[in-house]
Amino acid sequence: MSALRTFWKDKQVLITGHTGFKGSWLCLVLHSMGARVHGYALEPPTNPSLFEEAKIHELVSSTISDVRDYKSLLATLKKVQPEIIIHMAAQPLVRESYKNPVETYSTNVMGTVHLLEACRQAGGVKAIVNVTTDKCYENREWFWGYRENEPMGGYDPYSNSKGCSELVTSAYRSSFFNEKEYEKHGVALASARAGNVIGGGDWAGDRLIPDFIRAISTGEEVMIRSPYAVRPWQHVLEPLTGYLTLAERLFSNGTAYAEAWNFGPDDSDARNVEWVISTICKMWGKDASYKIDTHPQPHEASYLKLDCSKAKARLGWFPRWNLETALKSIVDWNKAWLGKKDIRVVTEDQISNYFNY
Repeated sequence: MSALRTFWKDKQVLITGHTGFKGSWLCLVLHSMGARVHGYALEPPTNPSLFEEAKIHELVSSTISDVRDYKSLLATLKKVQPEIIIHMAAQPLVRESYKNPVETYSTNVMGTVHLLEACRQAGGVKAIVNVTTDKCYENREWFWGYRENEPMGGYDPYSNSKGCSELVTSAYRSSFFNEKEYEKHGVALASARAGNVIGGGDWAGDRLIPDFIRAISTGEEVMIRSPYAVRPWQHVLEPLTGYLTLAERLFSNGTAYAEAWNFGPDDSDARNVEWVISTICKMWGKDASYKIDTHPQPHEASYLKLDCSKAKARLGWFPRWNLETALKSIVDWNKAWLGKKDIRVVTEDQISNYFNY
């Protein structure tokens, strides 16, 4: 990891979606590595938010705007002149996508188009990582992991919009950032697909662990849906490290790494929802319990895993924390937050522990 830290020192980086959960963690990681970070996003999507609780606005510069606003996005790129862009701005929730499909598609598809077109017009960008999701694949409910060459799909608007974002990325890479013309355009573009990301500071609605934290902090019983659905759970620092490793390779080696990449946990950490909640209840201690919601639920995939062999073999990226370690870090983080500890310090300590693990 020391080589990765050395690479990022003084790099000019633009993060879209930096006020969100993953974006806030990424800001803190990059700040710890000495990068110069500018964020482009809407106001924090939740209250409370990690962005506000950790006072991340003190560490990075920001443009508060929408990726659907092409003129604003282009103006920001021309002003900031980033060398590397990590695109995470999105409508990230499956159930929300059923309620607001137009917003989901306009943000996740056209937001990607706007970002890539702004990069093309502004110039100067060398590496772009478009962050999508494991749900972009055509889900066949099989028991082995999806590989990067599997067909795109998506049953619900969120998953489908992320599959569309992958297709947009592929089209821009072929049409405008083609490897045969790399000497002319100088841009290496890749996409990154991660599993169910968890960690301290996630207060999004309709997510398993945030729902648990909300319930336990108010003395309520935790309600879970789809208890037997299997997901590739991973701590947020796992895929973020993957994105940073990929971006470094794109910057240093150009189009040799300009393709799609999976970043997921080992197979042993693909667990069902009930296992995750029962484990975190035991870790939390007294007064933590759950019950199963028997009401009809919108369709979500029941079995989903990623094959990350390519990232392990070609990038040298491997998961560092197993699921139990990740869940313990979440319990510790949230107990610290409820105890009114300095959340920036708590989060930075977990980042340090992760990289020294």
